[in-house]
Amino acid sequence: MTGMLSQISGEIPPEIDWIIRVDGHTDNQPLSGQGRFRDNWELSQARALAVVRFMVDDLGFPANRLAATGFGDTRPVAAGDSDEARAQNRRIELKLTER
Repeated sequence: MTGMLSQISGEIPPEIDWIIRVDGHTDNQPLSGQGRFRDNWELSQARALAVVRFMVDDLGFPANRLAATGFGDTRPVAAGDSDEARAQNRRIELKLTER
């Protein structure tokens, strides 16, 4: 992944102020509020932040080119309440965008 990201970032013209937005998502199961995360918003944000920290700390990616965003369960990619649908909705997405 690092090689691909480095290659892509090297091809972006210097006048473009770009970032990789790391989007965290959850399924539609409400959390009890008694655990580590109060709700799906916090869980999705924590997922995104964990990936950003990994990219910075372990892969050496520049922190000023990353942003962590949490969407909770508001943007599902799979409809329904099956285990398979919920698993698909628990995800991280990387988006290359301008600031």
